[in-house]
Amino acid sequence: MDGRRTVMIGCALVFVLGMVSFPRLLLGSDQGRAKEMVQNNCAGCHRLEGAPLSRLEKKAPDLIGAGSKFKHEWLVGWLAGKEQPLYAKSYRWDQGQTPQPHPAVSQADAESIAKYLETDFTDPKVKSGAIDMTTFSKQEAAFGEKIFKEHACIGCHQVREGDNIIGGPQSTSLAEAGRRLKADWIHRFNSNPPDYVPHSGEFVGDVSELGLRYVTGYIATRGWDDFPYYEPWKSEPFGQTSLDRGQVVYKEYCAQCHGATGKGDGPAASGLNPKPAIHANIPFEKLPTDYLYNVIYYGGRAVGKSPTMPYWGLTIGQQGVADVMAYLKATFKGAPESAQASPGDSGGPTGVCPQPRKTAKAPQEFLTKTNPLPSSDAAIQAGKTLFLQTAQPVACAMCHGDKGNGQGFMGAALVPPPRNFTCGKMMKDISDGQLFWIIKNGSPGTGMMSFAGLPDEQVWQLIAYVRSLSK
Repeated sequence: MDGRRTVMIGCALVFVLGMVSFPRLLLGSDQGRAKEMVQNNCAGCHRLEGAPLSRLEKKAPDLIGAGSKFKHEWLVGWLAGKEQPLYAKSYRWDQGQTPQPHPAVSQADAESIAKYLETDFTDPKVKSGAIDMTTFSKQEAAFGEKIFKEHACIGCHQVREGDNIIGGPQSTSLAEAGRRLKADWIHRFNSNPPDYVPHSGEFVGDVSELGLRYVTGYIATRGWDDFPYYEPWKSEPFGQTSLDRGQVVYKEYCAQCHGATGKGDGPAASGLNPKPAIHANIPFEKLPTDYLYNVIYYGGRAVGKSPTMPYWGLTIGQQGVADVMAYLKATFKGAPESAQASPGDSGGPTGVCPQPRKTAKAPQEFLTKTNPLPSSDAAIQAGKTLFLQTAQPVACAMCHGDKGNGQGFMGAALVPPPRNFTCGKMMKDISDGQLFWIIKNGSPGTGMMSFAGLPDEQVWQLIAYVRSLSK
């Protein structure tokens, strides 16, 4: 696959059924009646055929190709008046800023119209199977989210982030796009938006073929709460691993940085900052499988770690990743109790305190921030759950330890060691804003990864919990 080939991605991704009213219909549900309803009522606003036109030349979105675009259940619900408006403003934003209601028909009529559109209004440009969603993973969705935001799609389209709706209200909402739109249609629209809506303020982004897959899959899973994300570590190659092959992969690719015996002393290590992880000190059996897979297949940057860790998946393939994962788990069992432990007075910090650091200073606008969450047991408990279990890409305790003293089972692999949050001497000099910035962006020159995907509220919950450890 040529991952560098430029394709076009449209930010105004989905034009939908229009927002103008017509009288409630009480016709039969057979296909003949459905055709009559569409021709006599819908066609007054929606175009049913013709060449692509600008949004600013139409009354409502086209129904051309609607059968290749909408999922049946959503389409029926929309026609029956059971779905939320798709535009925060009018479809024709140049003419109005108020959303217009769409007329509703009976459930039976909605079923009939949907079937008629699905059979008689297909789009020959849309290729079935253009994107294989059965192999779409959570990590790919995370990549797609990043592309969606970095390429300014978020400027016009709204998506859900946690309990909040974020993004611009200029175009159709994508918060529930996975319930509404077929993935193959999204893929085709993203590939060349002017084929659908020329000269309409659409944005064309520059992404690779893989990027097109990522952002398409991301959009196609929005609102699809039970989407069955692919878990590649359960695929066939992982059922036929070879330690011998894994050892060869390790020698040929990993040892140049991590060293022949996993001590982080490979020939390339001298020029790296942060230093490569010391594999000999990591009990690989304890690492979450998804994290280990993602850091090898997609590289350090994918999980917020150092960008000097390459993405090896395209080089060694799925079988190579499976084999080297098996080799790591069989070979490296972890270090003895961390040498950084240095118990203080009873009830005091249990790790080195204070720890020498050359941490980058956050921009001034962050340094003045204070935790906006009220000090409460609820905020601290939510932060504790994130710290110990649910923070992504990995729980904080893996490095910082269950007690926050910097002695997690991965901590012995990192140079310098993780922060000891039980050290009051250190924590009193670190502002909330500095902590927020480091959690979001990581800490260059250390093993502290970026947690950029965590919603702001969760970051503040983490800070509330971390603060509680040094009191």
